[in-house]
Amino acid sequence: MTDGLATVRAALRRALASDHREARAMPAAFYTDPELAAIEAEHLFGKEWHCVGRVEEVAEPGRFMPYRLANEPLVIAHGHDGTIRALSNVCRHRGALIVREKGRGRRLLCPYHHWAYGLDGALAAAPGMPERGDFRVAECRLPEFPCEVWMGFVYVNLDRTAAPLAPRLAGLEALVAPYHMEEMWLGWLGEEVWETNWKAMVENYMEGYHLTPLHKTTLNALNPTALARHIPAGEHWFGYAVGFPADLPRVTAGHPDLTKEQSDTCVMAMVQPGGGIGLAADYSSFLCLQPEGADRVRYKAGVLFWGDDWPRSAVDRAVELFHETMAEDRSVLEPMMRGYRSAHHESGPLAPPWLEGPILDLARYVGRRLLPVMEEAA
Repeated sequence: MTDGLATVRAALRRALASDHREARAMPAAFYTDPELAAIEAEHLFGKEWHCVGRVEEVAEPGRFMPYRLANEPLVIAHGHDGTIRALSNVCRHRGALIVREKGRGRRLLCPYHHWAYGLDGALAAAPGMPERGDFRVAECRLPEFPCEVWMGFVYVNLDRTAAPLAPRLAGLEALVAPYHMEEMWLGWLGEEVWETNWKAMVENYMEGYHLTPLHKTTLNALNPTALARHIPAGEHWFGYAVGFPADLPRVTAGHPDLTKEQSDTCVMAMVQPGGGIGLAADYSSFLCLQPEGADRVRYKAGVLFWGDDWPRSAVDRAVELFHETMAEDRSVLEPMMRGYRSAHHESGPLAPPWLEGPILDLARYVGRRLLPVMEEAA
């Protein structure tokens, strides 16, 4: 075990034993240690439920899209039987990637030798390949992984023995159901790679302390720090809420199921380990994080809208604001990795829970999941 991993292990123990009044930020190794990153890839992103995008991306039978999770190539396919599946995107012949981009069709066709698979993963054709004792077309199929649709999002788990997702999120669903994310429409979708640690990105997305200082000309006008509050964490999710100023113009008050208080509140939630939701009555955002090592993270992001009365200019401004806000976050998070590598870095105290409570919630989640693995390896 590296010194960095030993330091993280001690900090995770402290986090599990701490309350919010005495919580401290995690040590630098929590964000920089490559051995920890490998453990996370195997035991968090390889064994937990992960959001891979919106159901609109594969809305009709015949649609499919590629996704990489913990370095495992996947294809999410909407079968002609109406079922959305998560399949291996690796040809059973010689390992070529089958799907490179979103598409639509009756089959998944490997570009190398044109082995063709149904959208249920079953091999349909292997041109020029005779059947023999160790190969039968009818017996060959792509591996399939657990896949669920929750509130309009598609979730996948690489662990084929995983317990179902929906019961894990019952507490969060009770909180967010009145917003009806499943009825929102996807107004923008994109992908970027940042040179930062995925947990630093989660922490930034999930705390209200920085809203006014960092986003003083962007988010501060919508969701100022002063209106933030901590939401008690669940086992598999955590979050915070932040209000809107009373005089802020809104395109819509959202779904009729919402109370006035809910309509005036934005709920920020993280479905662990890497699915972020910024949920508001009128429009919302989401993140799907894909770590690529300790200091690099790829993410898919989208902006969702409620209702049909959105002027194009308002949609464009909402998407523009999302980009501006993310650029401000990036301007801090990427240089912060240099700060973590400083010989003089020292973890400081966390602010009260209404400001930084989710930071401790994340550390506790990682501790619950990874400490047993780390203790066994010690």
